[in-house]
Amino acid sequence: MSKLIRAYDTLLKIIIVACLVAMVVMVFANVVMRYAFNTGLPVSEELARWCFVWLTFLGAILVLRERSHLGVDLVVRVLAPRARKLCLIVACLLMIYATWLILMGSIEQTRLNYEATAPASGLSQAWFFGVGIVFAVSTGCILLHQLHVLVRTPAGQLSVGTENTSQGAD
Repeated sequence: MSKLIRAYDTLLKIIIVACLVAMVVMVFANVVMRYAFNTGLPVSEELARWCFVWLTFLGAILVLRERSHLGVDLVVRVLAPRARKLCLIVACLLMIYATWLILMGSIEQTRLNYEATAPASGLSQAWFFGVGIVFAVSTGCILLHQLHVLVRTPAGQLSVGTENTSQGAD
């Protein structure tokens, strides 16, 4: 299973790098064309924006998996072990609920915009909204795994922070 997770992480990193490179090339080319030829490529602005959205959502998947996201654990650290565990379980359940909402909204937006085309590229708008589905499914799996590890870990052995439940994800 850890090989599959590492392969997925690698795939996400490759897509993120490709999006970043595409953004830089398109924006730079557009700036040069506007400066040198007094014209631009409208499709480059649209596709660069789409790459940025994909890069952001895919990066958020990696950050959640590595537990590198920002968090304030000031209150949780001072709680007793059982209260700490309960608090972390509630937080995980709330994140799963938020992920569910993102999934449902993304599915609806993708479905509604499937036949709508982008003005400059003519591509289906479903490509723009579809990243929410990829994000929600991926983060939903990560959060369910983290909840499973959290529930199985004895309260006295639970720590807060980056060392928490990420160890069981590999």
